[in-house]
Amino acid sequence: MESTRNRLIELLETSDKQFVSGQLLSEKLKISRSAIWKHMKELEKDGYHIEGISRKGYRIVKFPDKVSENTIQWGLGTNWLGKNIIHKTTTTTTQQLAHQAAQDNAEHGTIVIADEQTKGKGRMNRQWYSTKGKGIWMSIILRPNVLPIMAPQLTLLSATVLADAISEQTALTPKIKWPNDILINDQKTAGILTEMQAEQDQIQYVVIGLGINVNQITEDFDKDIQDKATSLHIQTGHKWNIKDFIQHVLKSFEESYDAFMENGFPEVKQKWESYGYRIGEQIKIKTLHKEWKAEFLGIAEDGALLTKTDKDEIKKIYSGEIEWFMKGEDDNAK
Repeated sequence: MESTRNRLIELLETSDKQFVSGQLLSEKLKISRSAIWKHMKELEKDGYHIEGISRKGYRIVKFPDKVSENTIQWGLGTNWLGKNIIHKTTTTTTQQLAHQAAQDNAEHGTIVIADEQTKGKGRMNRQWYSTKGKGIWMSIILRPNVLPIMAPQLTLLSATVLADAISEQTALTPKIKWPNDILINDQKTAGILTEMQAEQDQIQYVVIGLGINVNQITEDFDKDIQDKATSLHIQTGHKWNIKDFIQHVLKSFEESYDAFMENGFPEVKQKWESYGYRIGEQIKIKTLHKEWKAEFLGIAEDGALLTKTDKDEIKKIYSGEIEWFMKGEDDNAK
């Protein structure tokens, strides 16, 4: 059914809005003309505006901009990512749904996506404002054959995918703030949350949550974060097609993930550092029991934050809160 409908969309799209006869569609798809009509009605439910005229056939007058399982899959062009999609109009968090699906044996590459999250969260359980219909709130279920210690590298890979997508689609210049934030002009526009279920030497599954602010205006954000958060619309003045952006991200993610599984982390590291936020500058590092300053050198071969202390010691940081100094502030750091 899905492959037939995908082929139907392809035939109508390539007609350049010219009518395609029901007989021709029937012959190409090897189904009856009444089955063609039923497919057209399903397309209309997903937001396609179809014009059908007797003796002339069918044509697409308007393509949908809504998000659904069907609209994401039609024209997606991936080999394995997004072949199974779970879409909700509203949910608490896509991460929660993805964990449930993974535990119910959802296949590798399953996508969970929502128009709105009522309890969206980011790293360290911070609230994420998921405005209905104005952003991408999506989780990807992966079952990689790698050691659990390598899972954090998937966060860094995901960050490069989002940075590439934003750069390619909008001509903006994103930066990646370690480990999981995408910034534009020093304001957060996207974040990544990676969670894992694993045994000591084997990953059962990984859920990668992606949150991207796409079409929000400033007033969509709470006043206390309006100077810290932004969206692609705020930065460009352009309203973006969310479905198209999702498809671009998924296709790029599949390509990057396949390359990572084939070639390892070096290519990801190189790309990440090309987007790295304020590499070479002084940072303040906070853990539960300690706070100190160091120079941010980039990321290590295993994905850890790479720093140099004031005693010229090279240190790897695997977790903690990172702050960048304002000009002239670093002299007061501990």
